[in-house]
Amino acid sequence: MRIPAGRWDGLSSPWWRGLAAVVLGALPALSFPAPSLWWFAYVALVPWMLLIRSAPTGRRAALDGWLGATGFMIAVHHWLMPSLHVFIVVLAALLALLWLPWGWLVRSMLGGTPSVRRATAALAVVPSGWLMAELVRSWQGLGGPWGLLGSSQWEVAPALRLASVGGVWLVSLLVVAVNTGVVVVVGVPAARRPVVAALAACAVAAVAVWAWAPRPEEAGRARVGVVQPGVVNGPERRFALSEELTRDLAGQDLDLVVWGESSVGADLTERPDLAARLVTLSGLVDADVLVNVDARRADRPGIFKSSVLVDPEGVTNRRYDKMRLVPFGEYVPARSVLGWATSVGKAAGEDRRRGTNPVVMPLSGGLRVGPLVCFESAFPDMSRELTRRGAQVLVTQSATSTFQNSWAPEQHASLAALRAAETGRPVVHATLTGVSAVFGPGGERVGPPLGTDASASAVYDVPLAGGTTVYARAGDWAVHGALAVLALLGAAAGVRALRRPAAPRPPERSARTARASAARPGR
Repeated sequence: MRIPAGRWDGLSSPWWRGLAAVVLGALPALSFPAPSLWWFAYVALVPWMLLIRSAPTGRRAALDGWLGATGFMIAVHHWLMPSLHVFIVVLAALLALLWLPWGWLVRSMLGGTPSVRRATAALAVVPSGWLMAELVRSWQGLGGPWGLLGSSQWEVAPALRLASVGGVWLVSLLVVAVNTGVVVVVGVPAARRPVVAALAACAVAAVAVWAWAPRPEEAGRARVGVVQPGVVNGPERRFALSEELTRDLAGQDLDLVVWGESSVGADLTERPDLAARLVTLSGLVDADVLVNVDARRADRPGIFKSSVLVDPEGVTNRRYDKMRLVPFGEYVPARSVLGWATSVGKAAGEDRRRGTNPVVMPLSGGLRVGPLVCFESAFPDMSRELTRRGAQVLVTQSATSTFQNSWAPEQHASLAALRAAETGRPVVHATLTGVSAVFGPGGERVGPPLGTDASASAVYDVPLAGGTTVYARAGDWAVHGALAVLALLGAAAGVRALRRPAAPRPPERSARTARASAARPGR
């Protein structure tokens, strides 16, 4: 069945068309946890793209791309509404500007009655344009890589294998390519055969990657205890409950115990009593304890969020200071201009300070651990760098107390599966509140998670792995490939413009001929 561009002519009003774009753009959010309709991601963009394809002009297509992306940004980040209120609409609209070129690109490749060559080329061009928008907005100053389309596939084994080769970026390219293929099959009958063949080739390539890409080689196991106290008011009560839950882990032959983000509310050099209690706990469970201190530092000005390792001998000097902070949650970008956001939401009253370097911590037993703090688990480059530095286990310390009853905790935990698959290293996602989960080197779940209603401790038998993945070695080659596709598109457009013959100029007439012509009757 062919659906021509005119199918959307009923949306002649720009207001109705704009509303449709916002709603259709929000649909892909259903692919992420909590709904977790991962299969829906492969067709979720189709209605939005069909609308863009029908745009009467390139400018209108770009506008449809922007409005749809605004809906997508709001839907994926809707759990921030209690903190940001109406400001979330402003932020979403600003981020969605990155999809203006993508909207124009969709119409350029698929609008009207495209040739078979152009429709087939769209399978590479349209996903590359989408990836550029994802890449730019992944900069931490613009909110970071939360809700990348490829991350919706965190529980799909073949997609995780793709991530081990090209990261989450390669998975995003595949998802958008399938959506583009469906649009061509639905709306461009002449190109169905080559596009279906191209999609079949993609499927064969994905199966080949799943079958032959290097798999992590098992290299022993580590026993890790996770402590999740849940929502507790006050740092002293939170510390006491975490202490009590840690005691329950005694005698279980552990290598490491992990507390969540902000589990300690005071600098340990300023509170020797808390430090002594942690050292006693470490001796009791006969394992190192990784806590997270959210406090003003005694040795440096400002508030830091720091992963601090404690062993039976004392508080070690192995510390990692969080490097990438949550915009508005932990600092306000351009505070002199946007500081008013603190009056309409729960934005940070004081900017926290940043660390400068990733840290790999050797434990007492020799295991090497790479800590990340909360939001940082969304960044593929950070976990890849820790892996290159020799980390055997990646640990994320998190807390989602403000968003307990939203989709955020499950979305956050799912990111650990992607990071594990990308690096070939197990990831322990330990939360103060939220969802605590552990994933093996291939992104597979290890043991049952601790849900948002849990106040408990649990032990996980974590498989270790040797070797490295293709993505850990080669990095973001999928991004470079997308850039190359867009560069070739631009070069081809430039060549066509140079080859296009100039429009013939009208013959010049002499002034006498012009006067005579003007004097004729009927002129």
